[in-house]
Amino acid sequence: MRNALNENIIERYCDSIWIEKGLSKNTISSYSLDLNHLNSWLKHNGKNLLVCEESDLNLYLATKFDSGISASSINRSLSSIKGLYNWLMHSGMIKINPTELIESPKIGRKLPTNLSEEDIDQLLNAPDCSTKKGKRDKTILELLYATGLRISELTNLELSQINLQRGIIKILGKGGKERIVPIGETALGWIKDYMDNVRKDIINKDDNIFLFLSDKGKKISRKSCWSFIHNYSKSILSNKTISPHSLRHAFATHLLNNGADLRSVQMLLGHSSLSTTQIYTHVAKERLIKFHNKFHPRG
Repeated sequence: MRNALNENIIERYCDSIWIEKGLSKNTISSYSLDLNHLNSWLKHNGKNLLVCEESDLNLYLATKFDSGISASSINRSLSSIKGLYNWLMHSGMIKINPTELIESPKIGRKLPTNLSEEDIDQLLNAPDCSTKKGKRDKTILELLYATGLRISELTNLELSQINLQRGIIKILGKGGKERIVPIGETALGWIKDYMDNVRKDIINKDDNIFLFLSDKGKKISRKSCWSFIHNYSKSILSNKTISPHSLRHAFATHLLNNGADLRSVQMLLGHSSLSTTQIYTHVAKERLIKFHNKFHPRG
């Protein structure tokens, strides 16, 4: 009964845009196909068109992407879905539009600098850990790579956001959205060492709430992080332009190369939709080539 209602909604919507926009029969047919496919997927997952959240639609789009459907095809499908939910809003059938913050996949977007795992090892081992500054820099590099934090999230990281016992960080990202990110044992060890042996000696105020501090005991700036990362990379990776975002990119690409699914990476990065996460999936080619070489009889 519920599915018949949803099919009726799709039919009414397609009729309305046919009348209002004068679209061709083929275009209307494509809209209907996209929306009925979504309807079937929602039904299979215990949802329906009228009781659907942004997270459901992101998961649906992730499923399409993981099955090999192109960004342009997903764009068309998302356009159909957005049109339907705008119509449902205007018709008063729903109060919240679950597609409002979902962005279309970017096509042909420039890829960030790609760092191999060997490149990352060299960069993370560059600081001189016999000095307090070196230990602080090493901790920042380890944490950026372990968590995929944006540089603004790292410089604004407060002590209260870190749970050392559970090994997690609570991040308030873009749009005020909160996410939980695991730290990992290696980075966690460096954070503890930094807090015990470095931070306490450079803090200039007892009420300083930030984790990473400058030599003067104040919150470290984004510019300082950009500067020392550039300086470390210049001597060991002179052929590549490295920034704090390069470590976020490496975090995502290395997860995908080692078998992580796109949806999980999206959640860890704090992306509101798959459109931004998709830029990292070029590394899947590397995984596919290795898979082919390993299992194909003529690989």
